[in-house]
Order: sequence, then structure tokens, then C-alpha cells
Amino acid sequence: MPAGVLPRPSRTTPSPADGIPRRRTRALALTEARWAGAALTLFLLALPLDLTGAPGWAWGPLYALVYAAGGWEPALSGLRELREKVLDVDLLMIVAALGAASIGQVRDGALLIVIFAASGALEALATARTQDAVRGLLDLAPATASRIAADGGEESVATGDLVVGDVIRIRPGERVGADGRVLDGASEVDQATITGEPLPTVKEPGDTVFAGTLNGTGTLRVAVERDASASVIARIVAMTEEASRTKAPTQLFIEKVEQRYSLGMVAATLAVFLVPLLLGGDMTDSLLRAMTFMIVASPCAVVLATMPPLLSAMANAGRHGVLVKSAVVMERLGQADAVALDKTGTLTEGTPQVTRVLPLAGSGLTADALLTLAAAAEHPSEHPLARAVVNAAQESGLPLLPATEFTSAPGTGVAATVGDHRIAAGSPARLLRDPAAPEAPETAEAAAAAAGLEETGCTAVLVLRDGVPVGVLGLTDRIRRDAAATVAALARLTGGSPVLLTGDHPRAAARLAAEAGITDVRAGLLPQDKAAAVREQEQAGRRVLVVGDGVNDAPALAAAHIGIAMGRAGSDLALETADAVIIRDELATVPAVVALSRATRRLVVQNLAIAGLFISVLAVWDLAGHLPLPLGVLGHEGSTVLVGLNGLRLLRASAWRRAAGQGGAGPSGSALPATAID
Repeated sequence: MPAGVLPRPSRTTPSPADGIPRRRTRALALTEARWAGAALTLFLLALPLDLTGAPGWAWGPLYALVYAAGGWEPALSGLRELREKVLDVDLLMIVAALGAASIGQVRDGALLIVIFAASGALEALATARTQDAVRGLLDLAPATASRIAADGGEESVATGDLVVGDVIRIRPGERVGADGRVLDGASEVDQATITGEPLPTVKEPGDTVFAGTLNGTGTLRVAVERDASASVIARIVAMTEEASRTKAPTQLFIEKVEQRYSLGMVAATLAVFLVPLLLGGDMTDSLLRAMTFMIVASPCAVVLATMPPLLSAMANAGRHGVLVKSAVVMERLGQADAVALDKTGTLTEGTPQVTRVLPLAGSGLTADALLTLAAAAEHPSEHPLARAVVNAAQESGLPLLPATEFTSAPGTGVAATVGDHRIAAGSPARLLRDPAAPEAPETAEAAAAAAGLEETGCTAVLVLRDGVPVGVLGLTDRIRRDAAATVAALARLTGGSPVLLTGDHPRAAARLAAEAGITDVRAGLLPQDKAAAVREQEQAGRRVLVVGDGVNDAPALAAAHIGIAMGRAGSDLALETADAVIIRDELATVPAVVALSRATRRLVVQNLAIAGLFISVLAVWDLAGHLPLPLGVLGHEGSTVLVGLNGLRLLRASAWRRAAGQGGAGPSGSALPATAID
């Protein structure tokens, strides 16, 4: 540990705020996207020729190429599924398109192919981007590290070549190259990517450091304790990928019966055609009755009973700042019956703020004077606590006094000359035990004030003037204004209080949980611990909704029944792994979108009842009597239009207002005010 103060070095690497290095798969790098693009281009070439009355030889081959470009891959996939005795929806779509072409509706079939191919390309791109975000997490760890040889010399080696027992040196501003234990040195390490702690953590001999975390102003000598493949970062990647793969495939409500319904409809149509023939019926009448039955029993209205409400709800949520990534997600949101919330950046704003200013009785300083001195000394520093102190002074309209002879000691604090006085600000434990500091009667009072703040979950910053304590500042990661209202709304919707999962210290977690109204608090968790807590609830039969924002939340987001990421400060990995993203960073929209999902579910049930009634009446009419083909088409199309229009009701602003009211938000989805922090 250094005995004196060190001059503040310049930063050599970007801060974590700069985000994880991004890898992004180009859309055209995917075969699905290339074939979909080709099909769309060919369709756009053929369409104007077709509509303007050009001869068939001009547009016919182009439409044929559309069918080939957009349909060969799903057709091949469907045939493979058919060999396994599964009637795949891909194959049914291709058959429908070919059927349309066989009766002269070539343009409609080509359009169906284009839409289907584009949908498959978007799904492939979303999958690739998620994998990019997971792999990009590995870029947090530096490519090389400074390994210390037995003779004391240093060599630059690839971090992947480090083995257990190697000793590496981590200089100020560098990222840690491997998981290990500090042998000597002292520094503050920003490990928010791993634990979610909002403030850098002091590291001294014997403390553990993680690969990919960012070193502060000190130099550390670290003994490697894990190979690169076993580091915490690597395990986060592995757990996220595994959870994404092993999550049970989700199907929409109607897809759960689609296979049996499709097979049943095909079999029933054949029976309607063949049975009268076997009994001596007329071929034409039998064929007409079978065609009518196939039309009225077609699941078009049933399909529209599901998708328009879900898509309308997704669009409405998007207008109010919630990006729901798929119709499956929209359905699953309303199924959640348990909630797990992250702390830093989710329930809190994610940045420390000064909440208490306590001048000591004998200092002769007011709260404003104490804050002015502290801000002057902290102003040259880049530490998050220093920025919070300076911001507090500026927000209070206090002047920033000039400071000279600035120094910074890792893990201890800063010092500067302000006017005629030497002002120091930093850790009470370090500054009060400094052997160079004179004993003063204010020491005991300062220690008691700092201890009192820390007991409430605050981070205490001691201020010295010429070596004598003059006051203490309390800083906290301030709770969001809508946190308490959101927690209460989620508890009402799910029937149980949310659980707080955080890597932060237990005291800070307990303080925030008390303000938010959460009773179940699990603190000091690493990413794998968060994921394990979610899986524990899932295995108990709960459908867990996880809300988080950081890299350390990604495994839990992937393991959950449904995951929501806070968009403004969320890491790339969390945003890609989550099923939905809160774009505007308004926490109160979480219960609102859950309530909207439940309203959507109710409307889907209404639509299914309407569609089922029409299909039943028309099918019985056709089988028991004589349903004219035009009337059958009219009834079928009428039911389809009816359920489609009913589903579009969820596009109205009133649908969101009702959901927001059930979810505890204001009329426009804004957060209800929560109790302010002192």
C-alpha cells in the first residue's frame, strides 16, 4: 500500500460508461436476409408489370423466381419436418402460396412468400444480434496483460495464455486481465459490470478482482486464480447462452392447437368430399360442399383472433416507451406471477448523489460552507463520488473555489489547497487512522457521524481542514421517484411482493428496499447467484418477471420467464437478452405493460369465442343442410373482419390509460410520485 499520496494519472482506457465493445452482424451477412431481399426485389419488379397489363411472359418468370427465392428454404425445412410426421407451419404457408398460384392468384401467393421470407429474416437477425451481444461481453477483458516474471521483469502476454499462479501488474486506468487476488498495492476498482455496485470498490492485498473490471488510480499486483475460460466474465457468457438455449420454446395460445386443428381440418375436408361419393353422391356437389367446408372451417379468423390484439398492444406499448420484442413476449408478460428487481440503475437512478451535509459542531461552518470546501477539493477528481459532490454544490448555486496542489490517494481520497487551508476529502476510516493526521477532539464526533450515515446505507465522505475534521457528507444512489409506486403496483398484479436481487452491500440494499416497500432482499449476489435465485423460483412453479439493466443482470434476464431491461442506462447485453426494453427509463411502465398484456389476453379470448361461433354455425349448416358457397365466403370473411377490428381496439390511447391505471401509473403512463429522500 503506498505511504503517500500519488498524483492523479490520466485515464488510459475508456470508462465503463462507454459500454461494452459492440459486435454487430450485418443483415446481409445472413442467408435468410439475402434470400428475403432477393424475393422482395423480384416482387417489386414484377408488380408494376402485372398491374399495368403487360403480357404474362414479362412478369410470370419474375413471380416464379419470387416463389423460388423466398420459398425454397422454408419448403425444405417443412418437408424435413413432415418426414418426422410433423405438419410444419412453414410447409403450410408454402402450400397456401402454391395453391393460390394454381387457381390464378399468382400475385397474392408471391406477396405471401415475400412477407413470410421477411419475417424469417428478421427473426434470424434478432437471434444473431443477441449472440453478438453475448460474445461482445468477452471484449471487456483486455487482449493482453503485463505478466511479472520470476526475475522481476515484465512481459506482455495474451490474457488467454495466463494460467493459475501467474502474477500480473495492473496499472492505473487499465482493465483487469484475469480473475485473481491482490498481492500488493491499493486502488479503487469499478466492478459495476460484474456486481452492479454503483461506486468503485477499494482493493487491497487479499481482495479479489475480476477480469474485465476497470482499475482506478492505483497500481495492483495480482495473482491469477482462474484460467480465462473459467473467469466470471466467461461464466456470465456461458450462463446467458445456456439459459437462452434451454428456455422452453414458447408458443402463442393458438399455436398450441394449430397442429391438431390443421390436421383435423384436412381430414374433415377429405371426408366431406369422399363420403358422399362412396354413398353414390354427385362428384360436383361433393366437391362444392367440400370446398365450402374448407373455406368456412379455415382458421383465418382464429389466427386473426390472436395476432391483431397482440400486435396492437405491442404498438401501443411502443408509443409509450416500451419496446416489446415479439407477440410471444406480449402474451407472456401477463402470465408473470412473481417479480425480481435489480437495484442499481433499475430501482435507483444509478449515480451517487449527496443527500446529507453534516458540519461538525465546533467547525464554525454552515452546510453550504462545508459543501463549498468539499466541492473545491473534489473538482479536479474524476471519481464518481467527487462528481456527485461537485454537482451538489452547483445545483445549490454555490461557487467553485479555485484549488491548487491537488493530489489523490487510491482508496483514501483527495487533497487540495483551497484559499489558505489544506482541504482533504475521502474515506473516514482511512483519513481518521492516518498517522500523519493530528489527534483532535473532533475525531470522535466525526467517526460517530460517519458511522451513523453508513448504518443507514449511505457512503460517508469525511472533510478535513488542515488535518482537523470539519464535517461529513452522506451520499446514496438515489431511489427513483416511481419506485415505491411501481413495487406496490407489481405486488397487486402478481399477488406477491417483488424480491430485490443486487450485488450491492446488504446495508445499502436494505435501506433502499425499505423505501421501495420490498421485504425480500438478497444482497451481495454475483451474476450466477441472481440467475440461480430466478431458477429457484421457476422450479417452484412461479413465472418470474426480472427487471434489470446491467451485464450482471443478463443471466437472470435470460433464465426468467420474461425479462425487461431499462433502456437508457442498460448495457448492450442486457438490452439484447431482455424480452422487452423500457426505452424512456420510466419504471412505472413495467406494471402498465403487464396490465396491458392481461387486457390483451382477455380480448384474445373474446375473439376466439367469436371465431369459434362463426365456424361452428357455418360448418354445421354446410354439413346438415346446403350452405351456398357465396354465403359461406361472406360469413367466413365477415368473422375474420370482425375479430380483426376488435383486436385493433388495443391501439387506442384509452387502452394504455386503463392499463396504466391498473398498473399504478398516472393517466398518461407517468409515474406516481414517491417519497423523496432526505
